[in-house]
Amino acid sequence: MGGILEQEEQLFAKWRQHLPQNLRESFVSDGAVNADAFTRSAPKILLLLKEVNDLGGGGWCLRELLTQGERKETWDVVTRWVFAMRQSREVDWSELEHINHERRIAELSTIAAMNLKKIPGGHTTDAGSWWQAVMRDSEYIKRQYDIYKADLTICCGSIVTGAFNEHMKPSDAGPWKRTSRGIEYLQLEGNRIVIAYSHPQARIASNLIHYGLIDAVQEIWRS
Repeated sequence: MGGILEQEEQLFAKWRQHLPQNLRESFVSDGAVNADAFTRSAPKILLLLKEVNDLGGGGWCLRELLTQGERKETWDVVTRWVFAMRQSREVDWSELEHINHERRIAELSTIAAMNLKKIPGGHTTDAGSWWQAVMRDSEYIKRQYDIYKADLTICCGSIVTGAFNEHMKPSDAGPWKRTSRGIEYLQLEGNRIVIAYSHPQARIASNLIHYGLIDAVQEIWRS
């Protein structure tokens, strides 16, 4: 079957050919930022996202962008999440508030990030065209998700959670549950967890969007 990177590239080659010809060069690949680091990581963390924002037309790789530590506005939030989830202690905000370039690169190298729509959009998602793309590409989306076998999947936004339910949720998954603070989650076979949460760039104070997720993850892992 090959490693994660080989599986991704084989899938993306088929996915591009599945697209209308005028969209193929705009395809933005993504996935495990560093396949070896992701495989070794514990827990293995996967972010499900809507689409990249690129009015320039795409045609690049999100993995490479994250390897360079770019787009701090979104990825500083994720860096905090990843660091805190892998600690066996409570992490004070003073350790998290300021994220430098090197720390962002180090933490993000261990995750996978997957946009359900591979053709870029603008700053605000066009929900109609987004859903059309997800429905068109649903077979490929499911196949990519299955590559990672993530311990923790974070659905970043309600539209992503809806798509997960419709196109990616395993048939043997149980019902959605809620933490004591109302965060919805799903338990999959092998103690794997899917959490319905906000997008990292949601208009929420940085400390609140951080601890809202971390508190939920800790409660789920204790249960």
